[in-house]
Amino acid sequence: MHLSRYFLPILRETPKDAEIVSHRLMLRAGMVRQESAGIYAWLPFGLRVMAKIAQIVREEQNRSGALELLMPTLQSADLWRESGRYDAYGKEMLRITDRHERDMLYGPTNEEMITEIFRAYVRSYKHLPLNLYHIQWKFRDEIRPRFGTMRSREFLMKDAYSFDLDQEGARHSYNKMFVAYLRTFERLGLRSIPMRAESGPIGGDMSHEFIILASTGESEVYCHKDYLDFPVPGPDTNFDDVEGLKEIVTKWTSLYAATSEKHDRDAFSLVPKDKQVTARGIEVGHIFYFGTRYSEPMKAVVAGPDGTERPVHMGSYGIGPTRLVPAVIEASHDEAGIIWPDAVAPFDVSILNLRPGDSACDAACEKLERALAAKGKEALVDDTDERPGGKFATADLIGLPWQIIVGPKGLGAGQVEVKRRATGERSSVSIEDALRMVAGG
Repeated sequence: MHLSRYFLPILRETPKDAEIVSHRLMLRAGMVRQESAGIYAWLPFGLRVMAKIAQIVREEQNRSGALELLMPTLQSADLWRESGRYDAYGKEMLRITDRHERDMLYGPTNEEMITEIFRAYVRSYKHLPLNLYHIQWKFRDEIRPRFGTMRSREFLMKDAYSFDLDQEGARHSYNKMFVAYLRTFERLGLRSIPMRAESGPIGGDMSHEFIILASTGESEVYCHKDYLDFPVPGPDTNFDDVEGLKEIVTKWTSLYAATSEKHDRDAFSLVPKDKQVTARGIEVGHIFYFGTRYSEPMKAVVAGPDGTERPVHMGSYGIGPTRLVPAVIEASHDEAGIIWPDAVAPFDVSILNLRPGDSACDAACEKLERALAAKGKEALVDDTDERPGGKFATADLIGLPWQIIVGPKGLGAGQVEVKRRATGERSSVSIEDALRMVAGG
């Protein structure tokens, strides 16, 4: 992709209304544009990042055995009346009346709708366990949206919903999601710590928030320092191994970790002083077990082995890709701009043509772009008329993992310059060596 033909509206000035680093950098790097309070348009560069994140989330959900579907954004108020939440949810719910005077709502979450889908088709325990998820837009009318897409009114959410015959089965489904979340955030380059948390308006009696530590976090969190070094389960994890998953979850909940709402000063004081971590945290995922909270009032029942009908036990599990984008930036940036982890970078390489129109520079950039594409790497070629200093600033701001700098002087010596964005390390090498460094092989 050539930058001269791409839509990347870079801002040189720092937006005054952006309170935190990720919001400032997302606006400056042309990733999003605010259309109204808490509502953002995702521009091409930002959308590519969000799509990469959503795909990693999807892969780990699929690995755990969850099945993807897609539910609508608009829901009937009647479903929420069945569960008893329509009047109780509060002003965060955007209520709508259609042309036939039917009460509708823009879904803030999907417990009611997924329960309705489940009860329409599943009648026997033989079809359990079941975990259904989708990645869909939500709307919550926050009284004070802030921090850009970190806390916006409209947001993209992966929400999964598990159905089991009993509490024992539901616990295993919960453990599957617990481990899947650890793996997901690890792949995104984030160190997440599961912390005991409140269930809020979703309900339930077992809940964990997955928190990353960041100075711009919304709330204070408390944990044992050893969590920062715990090894994350690998891709060969057997999600059908009940005892194996239980051991992993037990380890990851064995030490103190709590959000401010669940913080117990006395319990935390028992943690050795040199192991106590008090910090700000960003919530990147939340999982709940709520038993029959929805299945009972909505009559989502199955016949058990003895033929007796019983309400299923449920859980829900959320991850917000629109929230993860700024979370990754908060965890990975410097004074010059964003530093994208390889897994979520919108492109793999910036190729900086320092003299567009020069036949040797143009040919070298084209050769690099094609060779990288053949190796499965996507390059963004800066072929604009910007001065070299501006190109360097843009490349650092948008933070692609690698930069290949092509100029007439270097080419005259048969070399280009390669820079690793994360470390700042530079080296002058041949085009062939540059390809090996960036693409391997």
